[in-house]
Amino acid sequence: MLNNVPFRNIKHGELTVEGYSRAAVQTYWRIPELKLGFDLGAHPWDFMGTPNWLLSHCHLDHVAALPLYVARRRLMKMNPPTVYLPAYAVDPVRQMLNSFEKLDRGRLKCELVGVEAGDELELSRELVIKVLKTKHTLPSVGFVIFERRKKLKQEYIGLTGEEIRDLRQSGVEISVERRVPLIGYTGDTSPPGLDDNPLFYECKILITEMTFVAADHRKQLIHKNGHMHLDDFVRRKDKFRNEVIVAGHLSTRYNKKQVESVVKKVLPDLLGGRLKLWV
Repeated sequence: MLNNVPFRNIKHGELTVEGYSRAAVQTYWRIPELKLGFDLGAHPWDFMGTPNWLLSHCHLDHVAALPLYVARRRLMKMNPPTVYLPAYAVDPVRQMLNSFEKLDRGRLKCELVGVEAGDELELSRELVIKVLKTKHTLPSVGFVIFERRKKLKQEYIGLTGEEIRDLRQSGVEISVERRVPLIGYTGDTSPPGLDDNPLFYECKILITEMTFVAADHRKQLIHKNGHMHLDDFVRRKDKFRNEVIVAGHLSTRYNKKQVESVVKKVLPDLLGGRLKLWV
């Protein structure tokens, strides 16, 4: 395994969360089983094979490694990736890639897909992406990844295989779609990014931010700068229905020991063991 930047991982059920996030340094996550990742503030070598990336916004600690990622796939003769990003950023990001093409003297082929809050994207037959508006210092979005399942309609339960086949062949819709919210990713956001999108609270795995934890840090200024504080989690502790909550993007003002000490004083059970501090 060759990696030039750090990343951690946890396994929950059939899904793995990999990545790392530090405020103003670098943020990058991926779910290898779903063949997608979130943000590209840096790029571990092992992440190169992931073909789809979702960018929440374009601060450099979330997008700086995009040219490197695209160039590595070209170097390894992989297909150009698909990158979903806020629609306003498509042209500037394309210009950035064009500039790196001149410097690198190599094509940086990728499909840039602009998205807006409210969009739904079909990643595959089984996976659907919902784009949600978050609250940061520049326009930003979050994402919810749904697993799409087909379920036989109630009125057809009990029919034989031949009867179901005949109905299907006659053009009758015999199933209904059921969506399971697997992954929620907020990117950088202040509390309205969660509160305005209660769907985030329902995802099996929520990847979000907890930039500040110290009691003496001013919440009003933190929220104005588009981030969240530990106290925001405490106030919403009864809203989280998630099985796992990954809280990253911790400020570099704290080390791992400080973060764990402060958080465990106010949330001693770490939300029933569901809260994972990514520091």
